Amino acid sequence: MEMATCSFHSSSFTLPNPNTNNPRITTLCSKQLFGFTLPSSSTAKTTTLKLHSRNSNRFSAHPPIKCSVSEATEAAAIETERRSKLMRRADIRNIAIVAHVDHGKTTLVDAMLRQSKVFRDNQFVQERIMDSNDLERERGITILSKNTSITYKDSKINIIDTPGHSDFGGEVERILNMVEGILLVVDSVEGPMPQTRFVLKKALEFGHAVVVVVNKIDRPSARPDFVINSTFELFIELNATDEQCDFQAIYASGIKGKAGLSADKLADDLGPLFEAIMRCIPGPAIDKDGALQMLVTNIEYDEHKGRIAIGRLHAGVLKKGMDVKVCTSEDACRVARVSELFVYEKFSRVPAESVEAGDICAVCGINDIQIGETIACKIAGTPLPAIRVEEPTVKMAFAINTSPFVGREGKYVTSRNLRDRLSRELERNLAMKVEDGETADTFIVSGRGTLHITILIENMRREGYEFMVGPPKVINKRVNDKLLEPYEIATVEVPEEHMGPVVELLGKRRGQMFDMQGVGSEGTTFLKYKIPTRGLLGLRNAILTASRGTAILNTIFDSYGPWAGDMSTRDQGSLVAFEGGTSTSYAISSSQERGQLFIGPGVEVYKGQIVGIHQRPGDLSLNVCKKKAATNIRSNKEQTVILDTPLDYSLDDCIEYIQEDELVEVTPASIRMCKNPKFSKKSNR
Repeated sequence: MEMATCSFHSSSFTLPNPNTNNPRITTLCSKQLFGFTLPSSSTAKTTTLKLHSRNSNRFSAHPPIKCSVSEATEAAAIETERRSKLMRRADIRNIAIVAHVDHGKTTLVDAMLRQSKVFRDNQFVQERIMDSNDLERERGITILSKNTSITYKDSKINIIDTPGHSDFGGEVERILNMVEGILLVVDSVEGPMPQTRFVLKKALEFGHAVVVVVNKIDRPSARPDFVINSTFELFIELNATDEQCDFQAIYASGIKGKAGLSADKLADDLGPLFEAIMRCIPGPAIDKDGALQMLVTNIEYDEHKGRIAIGRLHAGVLKKGMDVKVCTSEDACRVARVSELFVYEKFSRVPAESVEAGDICAVCGINDIQIGETIACKIAGTPLPAIRVEEPTVKMAFAINTSPFVGREGKYVTSRNLRDRLSRELERNLAMKVEDGETADTFIVSGRGTLHITILIENMRREGYEFMVGPPKVINKRVNDKLLEPYEIATVEVPEEHMGPVVELLGKRRGQMFDMQGVGSEGTTFLKYKIPTRGLLGLRNAILTASRGTAILNTIFDSYGPWAGDMSTRDQGSLVAFEGGTSTSYAISSSQERGQLFIGPGVEVYKGQIVGIHQRPGDLSLNVCKKKAATNIRSNKEQTVILDTPLDYSLDDCIEYIQEDELVEVTPASIRMCKNPKFSKKSNR
């Protein structure tokens, strides 16, 4: 294909030739893209346009950023507002920061908060201040979205930090209801990743303005031209409008707190980023004099204030002490009173007497409020469209603990405790579903992925719950008598020397490669696969083993497709204790010849507990509590016993490991695996 090159904010773009027969590309290239009209001469094979800022050498002064997307959308918005009698607030911007996991969203928010003087000069501020949850800090990922705000040139910018992992996509989908634009943060080496595609697709569906931030631009192997090109191609693939494709690009180093319009010349602060937000992202469209409307998009809980509903005010004015109507539909409404009202200023909630349309606020006093409901005017209020999120793809069985050690470590052990806790989770977590299982003490929990459900399990065990969890299973569909299963896009970043075993492993799990390319100068290969969700169960540990801990795996749901056939996800069996007691060095020294053990000496075990991984297929029962027989024969010296270091499996590892006839016992102090007694009874029959 003949190619034409068009520069974009001092970065090079590669676009298909407008003379081709592709109507989509022809439309884009024939219009004034990036402020230039591309030539349509059939004789020219390549055309290079360079864009230089007159103030390119004076970034410290933060030159005004001309954003054509804001101008184009503003013209359309004016016409829309004229018809609907809406107005835009110029003093507020509502934005969400979205990106793939570990692309630097939370670090960038930290820098924005510091430079906006949110904290005192002598105030100690820990890293990743927005990740306030203990679990978020331990895992280094954002799990729950957080609200904050900064002030820039007498305007308020409401910022929402969102999760980057695909399993928490439901959280991102809800948040997009509250904002008018997004900062799409992309790593300067990796470029757009699976979650980047997902959040961008949702943002474009909402019609939001997008500012692309190429983060970590100070990395040695940064390739900003490639990243911008890849991002533009992603916009085209997702059928973005011409105005959306003409996005503003900002180059930044979140950890250094610097940004600029060029990858080579960064300002001393994030001024260019703030300017881009103000110019490229429109203010909220509101009906100031209309009837009150506020869609609840998030819920928080406070011990003193109770349930706190968070959302953006679409119309009218909300006042403290006001009587309102809470609606899910026109027919289902109830009356409530707002006891307290808060807005977000800097890094905290600040009490407010009233909130005008366009701002994000928190409402107290409605104890039965749910996500997706509308707080409306008591007399003339009408509900807004309810929030919809994509369906879950993975399910797991939760049941009461039936092991001999039940009740030793946990505070909540009954099925009623389990049911109440799962019901509370449903109120906040819209992407999760809970159904009754085969028995009265079993519940089927469905989520967007294993991590989505594992985070719930980890939170529950920290709260004092004790229960059993079955292996993850995919949720299949039957359409026109055809069995369909979920497929995901898996991206693997692996060094070239380990690529062979990784490719073989993905092939065994019915994965189909559709892209392979080298990344940076480190000899790393980037693989893209379409693979059944079944094939991903237990894959993370297998890939780490095959690549000696060097591979990085990322996945995101793609679509439902035909059943891929049977597959084996585990080649080795388990070592199972057939007698309870305390493990001994004598028994472990002989048992470790059979495989790798999960326990060391002096550990209490029970009959049926999984104590290790068998080195061959099929399970093997053994006794890890056997003691050395005492004799009256004296020996000169006791035989020295050398024991291997036991495997330390986390909760995620255990859930990946277990199969159909196995369970994970979760308590506040321990995580154990055992054989499911129901399956042993069936096999005995």
